[in-house]
Amino acid sequence: MAATLFDKIWDAHVVARRVDGRDLVYIDRHVLHELHAPHAFGKLQKAGRAVRRPDLTFSALDHTPSSRPGRDETTNANGTGLILAMREGSKRNGIRVFDLDDEEHGISHVVAPELGMVLPGATHAVPDSHACTVGGLGALAFGCGTTELEHILATQVIAMQKPRKMRIRLDGRLGAFVRAKDVALKIIGHIGSSGGRGHAIEYAGAVARALPVEGRLTLCNLTIEMGSRTGLVAADDTTFSWIAGRPWAPKGAMWDRALAEWKTLPTDDGAVFDTEISIDCDDLEPQITWGTDPGQVVPISGRAPDLAGLDAGKRAVFEKAMAYMGLEPGMHLEGLPVHRVFIGSCTNARLPDLEDAAAILRGRKVAPGVHALVVPGSGKVKRDAEAKGLDRVFRDAGFVWGESACSMCAGANGDKGEPGERVLSTTTRNVENRQGAGARTHLVGPELAAAAAVTGKIVDVRKLMSGAL
Repeated sequence: MAATLFDKIWDAHVVARRVDGRDLVYIDRHVLHELHAPHAFGKLQKAGRAVRRPDLTFSALDHTPSSRPGRDETTNANGTGLILAMREGSKRNGIRVFDLDDEEHGISHVVAPELGMVLPGATHAVPDSHACTVGGLGALAFGCGTTELEHILATQVIAMQKPRKMRIRLDGRLGAFVRAKDVALKIIGHIGSSGGRGHAIEYAGAVARALPVEGRLTLCNLTIEMGSRTGLVAADDTTFSWIAGRPWAPKGAMWDRALAEWKTLPTDDGAVFDTEISIDCDDLEPQITWGTDPGQVVPISGRAPDLAGLDAGKRAVFEKAMAYMGLEPGMHLEGLPVHRVFIGSCTNARLPDLEDAAAILRGRKVAPGVHALVVPGSGKVKRDAEAKGLDRVFRDAGFVWGESACSMCAGANGDKGEPGERVLSTTTRNVENRQGAGARTHLVGPELAAAAAVTGKIVDVRKLMSGAL
């Protein structure tokens, strides 16, 4: 029987079915972070249980460490206790920590792929909703809560109801300055922030195949913002070339065996999905969110929506979002002043993201009154960027060049906007107060963010680069 990519991975990892109908799915590897793991470690210790496979478990310090140069665990005092507890719990359980002085330190969703820790056809769990990022390698990943994490650490399985299957076919070709972030935001705007609920999403079509691996990781990263817990892009020659030679990737005869297995994973012809969606990307513009939900998004040439004709419930939601964002119905976003720009996070802090932004910034200066921060997604990304001279491009333009961390994405490390500030951010979410109390966040890709930084306002990067501004 024809099977989907998702079916093949899921079925290969099912250990048993519970009486409540949930499957017990084996987890190949998991990466923890300091916001949730210390509590799970404490619960395990209280119950007298150990981590079942410490050799398959890894700890990252990413949410609370400061991004300031020369930082240590005390620079952000609010995170010090969590960092120390993470170290202690990891040591007690024999788990490797990607600590602040580790050359492989970084955001868990960036470090795991770049090391070859996560591979096609594998399962992966992280106590963070953006675990789905690594679906860009053709892996099956799930975010989990603290209670689930305790169960996974003790048993190496996760209990889940098998999701329905959705395929989103991305047709056409992307135009200039249109990237994976724009595709993801377009999808969320199209299906809504709950449109993927109860489904595992496979991204297919010419656009998905043409994306580099880093773009596929960005696309899958935002799957959770569609209401789905996991998303995948089938591994292909682009994936295999990207993985080859990475530190933890298979070598020699093991690589040959793995490659042969990975090539059997793509969805079979004739496989059935519960939901099929097609999106034509030929005329896709750079996207920007106008509201406080990733689904409240328009093309850069667009306007805040007109409220006429909306039902009362949706109208109330939109009115609330506009009030928070300081917008009026029908208002153009282009031209609005920008106070802060952030380039980073598990969505857009990989080397190609920094290269794209640097290409906009080269020879330009951050506009007066704009605070601009860029934070590489890992120590390796930072070293590679510096080897290419990208740090100098950012610094010369007037950006702060930070140390690897989640940073302003959730504001847990002290990097925040101020009340009323308009922030252009390459991150995952734009909910109220996420990037600082009263901060107004617009989600964009790196190039749109860079263009705003040097002009001091929301602009169409295509106009900037064509000389039309």
